[in-house]
Amino acid sequence: MEPSFTREVRATDHEAIDDLLAEAFGGPQEARLVRALRDQKAIFREVIMPWGQAAAGYLAVSRFIAPQGWLCLAPVAIHPAWQRGGRGQFMVQTIVEECVNRLQRSLVVVGEREFYRRCGFQATRALRLNTPYGTQNTLLAAPGTDLPSETLIYPQPFAALG
Repeated sequence: MEPSFTREVRATDHEAIDDLLAEAFGGPQEARLVRALRDQKAIFREVIMPWGQAAAGYLAVSRFIAPQGWLCLAPVAIHPAWQRGGRGQFMVQTIVEECVNRLQRSLVVVGEREFYRRCGFQATRALRLNTPYGTQNTLLAAPGTDLPSETLIYPQPFAALG
């Protein structure tokens, strides 16, 4: 049966999420990041696309240390068996709708520009952000149309990604 819906993550999903992240990213680094973010209570939302007892998709939204109220989308993963079917775009667009349009929060992502543009992020709005990851692949989805000039301070577990 194909995965077709998302829901909030439960503690019983953690092992399946670790497995998905290892498969999607080629190792345990992203799973370690998520566990550290959970331990620090830095995660704002976690969403899973269940696939039987496994995970076909996953995303986490964390709180920035600064600016206050801003959110970071990372990681986002779709199991290789389910990529290129629109599932990732569906998951990301849903979280953009919730965080930006409904909650009026700014959401930052570092990743593949074309994919995230299709999901509602803009690279040009992120050009004045001061970020440890540079602005080349940093995109912003936020209320309004301004070009914010902010310094992004990520939760400490992101430092391990270097």
